[in-house]
Amino acid sequence: MSELAKTYDPKLVEDKWYKFWEENQLFRTRVNPDKKPYVIMMPPPNVTGMLHMGHGLQDAVQDSLIRYHRMKGFEALWMPGMDHAGIATQNVVEKKLAEDGIKKEDLGREQFIDKVWEWKEKHGGIISKQKRRLGDSPDWERARFTMDEGLIRAVREAFTKLYNDGLIYRGNYIVNWCPRCGTAISDEEVDHQDTKGHLWHVKYPIKDSDEFLVVATTRPETMLGDTGVAANPEDARYQHLKGKRAVLPVIGRELPIIFDDYVDPRFGTGLVKVTPAHDPNDFAMGQRHNLPAVKIMDERGVMSAEAGPDFLGMDRFACRKALVQRLEEEGLLLKVEDHQHSVGHCQRCKTMIEPYLSRQWFVKMKPLAEPAIAAVTEGRIKFVPKRWEKVYLSWLTEIRDWCISRQLWWGHRIPIYHCDDCDHEWVSVAEPKNCPKCGSSNIEQDPDVLDTWFSSWLWPFSTLDWPEENKAYKYFYPTDVLVSGYDIIFFWIARMIMAGLYFTGKDPYHTVYITGMIKDEQGRWMSKSLGNGIDPIDMIEQYGADAVRYSLVVLATEGQDIKLSPTRFEMGRNFANKLWNAARFLLMQERPEKFSVNEPPELQLEDRWILSRLQTMLKTVDERVKRYKLSDALLVIYDFTWHDFCDWYVELIKPRLYKSDDPAVREGTLALALRIYESALRALHPFMPFVTEELWQQIVSIDGLGIEISEPVSIMHQKYPEAQKKLIDAEIEERMGLVQNVVGAIRNIRAEMKVPPSAEADVRIKAPARQWQILESEFGMLKTSAKVGTMTAVDAKPKAAASAVVGEVEVYVPLEGLIDLDVERARLDKEINRYARNLKGVIGKLENEGFISKAPEEVVLRERQKRADLEITLIKLKQNRSDLD
Repeated sequence: MSELAKTYDPKLVEDKWYKFWEENQLFRTRVNPDKKPYVIMMPPPNVTGMLHMGHGLQDAVQDSLIRYHRMKGFEALWMPGMDHAGIATQNVVEKKLAEDGIKKEDLGREQFIDKVWEWKEKHGGIISKQKRRLGDSPDWERARFTMDEGLIRAVREAFTKLYNDGLIYRGNYIVNWCPRCGTAISDEEVDHQDTKGHLWHVKYPIKDSDEFLVVATTRPETMLGDTGVAANPEDARYQHLKGKRAVLPVIGRELPIIFDDYVDPRFGTGLVKVTPAHDPNDFAMGQRHNLPAVKIMDERGVMSAEAGPDFLGMDRFACRKALVQRLEEEGLLLKVEDHQHSVGHCQRCKTMIEPYLSRQWFVKMKPLAEPAIAAVTEGRIKFVPKRWEKVYLSWLTEIRDWCISRQLWWGHRIPIYHCDDCDHEWVSVAEPKNCPKCGSSNIEQDPDVLDTWFSSWLWPFSTLDWPEENKAYKYFYPTDVLVSGYDIIFFWIARMIMAGLYFTGKDPYHTVYITGMIKDEQGRWMSKSLGNGIDPIDMIEQYGADAVRYSLVVLATEGQDIKLSPTRFEMGRNFANKLWNAARFLLMQERPEKFSVNEPPELQLEDRWILSRLQTMLKTVDERVKRYKLSDALLVIYDFTWHDFCDWYVELIKPRLYKSDDPAVREGTLALALRIYESALRALHPFMPFVTEELWQQIVSIDGLGIEISEPVSIMHQKYPEAQKKLIDAEIEERMGLVQNVVGAIRNIRAEMKVPPSAEADVRIKAPARQWQILESEFGMLKTSAKVGTMTAVDAKPKAAASAVVGEVEVYVPLEGLIDLDVERARLDKEINRYARNLKGVIGKLENEGFISKAPEEVVLRERQKRADLEITLIKLKQNRSDLD
């Protein structure tokens, strides 16, 4: 292998190794009876999508799990794919066509769909290329698209089964309608935003009376569709109106006055207008009281003839303005109040949603929800963190039927057919050519498509060729874990569980790992409008993929949201550089062409300690990964590699590498260090695949180290290092821990007391016999690591000595001769006075009631923390000053 460059450049490593992995088909999976499968279904990104930090986080977690289990001997399948994203994709293509002045209607359905496919082939693979930049290792050869032929068949099979089982029905119901997208959307696709609006109080005259009713509304244009006015049956104020009728302002339509328990007598005037075609609660009331439903606008949000000739053709908001003006002119507008309320908006295009009476297809969800509830309450499916189980169960308990039809052209066409000759309607998995009842070829398919999530809820098994129960399906399904954000627990996670149980009779996975969401450093959602988004590709360019992966996994603790800034990736880059420098140091040491020994003739304390620490690290990592505490697992590897191995072990073996007269000691020490480092690289590989592959390849190219290498020769297909529990030695770790703590104490004293780095310190120790014996036997380590000249046991603190306490051990460093005591006393006196003044000022602020009452809470908290920090520093300075007397 070529010599390592002085510094780590991810650009020279990442492309090279990803190309190597793909060319050698190292991500490929197969049905292997000799291995246990481990399967994760990648949440399919939209075909319109670009990689964002949310993908980066979830992919880093999923790929870490896949690579870990691959190295653990599992047949680890990470199933990739893309979602056709009905509304989103259709909107993108429509906008693209609009740039050339073309509407989809100009092309017709078939030609428009051809254009969508053209766009998909040209732009749809961008996110897959970006995922490769991150180091993702799915089986790309198995990649599926939700509009693939096999998945189309699965969707039609699923629809047909639900339909035949009586769980799909069609009816006129109020749906969430997006006038911009021209389609119904599900409750979960509606974003509710607090909006500043108005509450208009309108007079409704009572027929044949001078009396009028006052009704308040936030949507005055919908009153044109009113077919009733309602009061609560217990409301004494309106009992005299039973059997009477009100008159709809402007239109003049007579409205029955009805009484219904839905009406809250405490809200407003205790009266509500009833508009069955434009409000779900009014629709239910209308059905209870046999009120007609009058649709006063069309699918574009434009007023229809039912709204009256004065408003025909107006946009809904223009109509609102004109109608309010008309009410005012006719003296029927009593008052207008400012009113803040929650208004639904289309998640895709942000248009205000219109509750709209429409004939749609629905799935009955209650029968599907019950088994899905049991799967979690019985413990078969677990959520990590567990708190998300409550959210899941709450939604399923209150679940409503799912509107699955969409008035779009792009998507899975509903497999319902109608014969124009005999009026027969039927469902069919295959595309029929003739009516099964009369044989006519004059048949039409339902024009609507299915909600995008209808294909997505089949993802865990449709991607494995269900309904065909082939070898791959039987081997890889059910899957193991689903990794996703909490934002799609309802959209996708719960529905997949329902679908898995209903269509296959099996839980689709045993664990749902919920990640937090990525926010900016101020805790705000990232968005284009705020300009606070962080592009993962930009971060990969700047810091490297391993740095991005490392930082995201470390920050992903217990499903908490992550406050992210670009500088957070520096810790990952620094770790990659540390790994590189450690490898470079070891590889630059003089070594034989072929090692003849794998360890030194006699293991020193540091050797036995690092071997024990390695096993402890590996044992802990396994425990953490099994509990999905990936952040903890990675930090354990980091701590071992950076602190135990690089900061301590490598430094401690330098005298043997540089100064030992025994070649066997030099060779054995280097061999042991390389072997331990190789194990650490394998442990780290799932999290940081690129740099570990590069360094591992360098190390295993050395002959005679005795490292077991499997084919193919890539770190990802090597065995994950297993803890050898017999090498875990608690006593050795305790001995070394004492030495490390004493070294740390001496180093702190040297730094605080400004002892010159070149000066040797004579140390005095007061300790129980056992601890003294350990320190005495390892004096060489103290001498090397803390620049100690001599070490003597004492019974009391010497004069003018700095001190520190390490458990039962007291460490003293006499300062006379090391520093100028008078100069240091003067410096400390000055520092004590400065900190005392600062502390007095902060205390004064905090005792000022005006400051406490007027300052923002975070400012007050900051000042309190400042006080605590100053007090701690002042105590330490006074102790240091006392040590000099």
